[in-house]
Amino acid sequence: MAETTTRQGKTTEHTLQLGDLSISYTAAAEWQTLFDREKPIAEMFYVAYLAKSDSPRPVTFVFNGGPGAASAYLHLGALGPKRIYFDANGNLPKPPVRLVDNAESWLSFTDLVFIDPIGTGFSRSIPKESENKEKPAEEEKPKDSEFWQVDRDLKAIGEFIQRFLSRQNRWLSPVFIAGESYGGFRVAKLAQKLQQEFGIGLSGAIMISPALEFSLLDESDYTLTAWATLVPSLAVSAAHHDRAKWAGATGDLAAHRAAAEQFARQKLIPALALGDALDAEEQKAVYQQLAALIGLPESIVERQGGRVGLEIFSRELLRDQQKIVGLYDASITAIDPFPDRTSFEGSDPTLDGLDRLFTGGINSHLRDTLGVETDLTYYLLSLEVFKAWKYDLKGDFKQGFVGSIDDLRVGMTLNPFMQVYICHGIFDLVTPYFASNHLADLMKLHSEVRSNLTLKHYLGGHMFYTWEKSRQEWFADMTAFYQKAIG
Repeated sequence: MAETTTRQGKTTEHTLQLGDLSISYTAAAEWQTLFDREKPIAEMFYVAYLAKSDSPRPVTFVFNGGPGAASAYLHLGALGPKRIYFDANGNLPKPPVRLVDNAESWLSFTDLVFIDPIGTGFSRSIPKESENKEKPAEEEKPKDSEFWQVDRDLKAIGEFIQRFLSRQNRWLSPVFIAGESYGGFRVAKLAQKLQQEFGIGLSGAIMISPALEFSLLDESDYTLTAWATLVPSLAVSAAHHDRAKWAGATGDLAAHRAAAEQFARQKLIPALALGDALDAEEQKAVYQQLAALIGLPESIVERQGGRVGLEIFSRELLRDQQKIVGLYDASITAIDPFPDRTSFEGSDPTLDGLDRLFTGGINSHLRDTLGVETDLTYYLLSLEVFKAWKYDLKGDFKQGFVGSIDDLRVGMTLNPFMQVYICHGIFDLVTPYFASNHLADLMKLHSEVRSNLTLKHYLGGHMFYTWEKSRQEWFADMTAFYQKAIG
């Protein structure tokens, strides 16, 4: 059955109290039309928070990843004026979801525009006129899949930003983009595309837990780097649960992390590259050191040939307690519902567990607080989009994988004033922080622009901002980042 198309956006006035600072702002929750040859083809939903100010303010366009995720995660997790309440260390609170004023809202230093790509949130393509005169057009399924591919998705976001700047008379504002996970991949590619194709110069580009080169997510018997860049995250996660043999003083997480980084580059990669050509005693020594760092029995490390993936680690680290650790935040644990089965068959507590919080939170915020009226379903994370996504970039593949670092390098050289910030949570096993560190070391950036790139990582997982201390630290860092970018 097709969804009804009843929808009405709303503009409302609000005040955010941050200590002694009072911010009056307008919230616009509505749809913006995308066109093709002057014909409307889609309606992209967004929420814009525009503070009332006597001086020009920067504007930041924000999106999440997936692909197939709406912007609700960053919207209600960290950046917006309201956020979902989490326990201090990011643990999921019991139902029902609770929204609180966000003391770390980025609205204190930038206007915010949260974008839902087509097929997520309330964003939909517009059905074409039916070629079958006996079948009404409204009964046909909208072809959102046109937008479910790398290049068309980026073009849609670029068109949205360009049109928004025109409608709001904001072409002279400092412009920033921020994206999480696959959204970080979008940011890296848009750093070049927005300048070359849409005439938009960026003051800053922010990548949050990004997946930048998909070759670093490929784990096989014939790859090296993907296994190595995961090791530091496995090591700090094991240390967090006190299962690792500490490198240095017990409890010194920074020292343990540094030791894992050094081991991954200097010992694990050469050992994996040599394979069976490596001397048996040397191989055993590498396995022993890896097992000690990541807190698993040496027998498992040996069985895996030094290639320990996130699912093996998640299942085995706390098996004796009948618990698994989260893939997106390995500091969080859950009961293993099938402890006697060969492989883990439960749900990831750090992704599936969030659905109830963000679905309830965003629907309440949009419909009740911001006054949006629609019968559309808000698609928080669409598996249909994720499974149907096309990565074909018209031959722009690197050995079969799509990447974005080349685009970021070009964007940084085209605009040597653009500030770039890459950040991760160190307990994230899905997009490990050391992959970004590794890529940054390979970018060969000229000294004139290398200082524009900042990498910093925080306690927590993929959504490290659910940790109170990390969110506060990140907020202070981003306040300084914006001041530097527009200073």
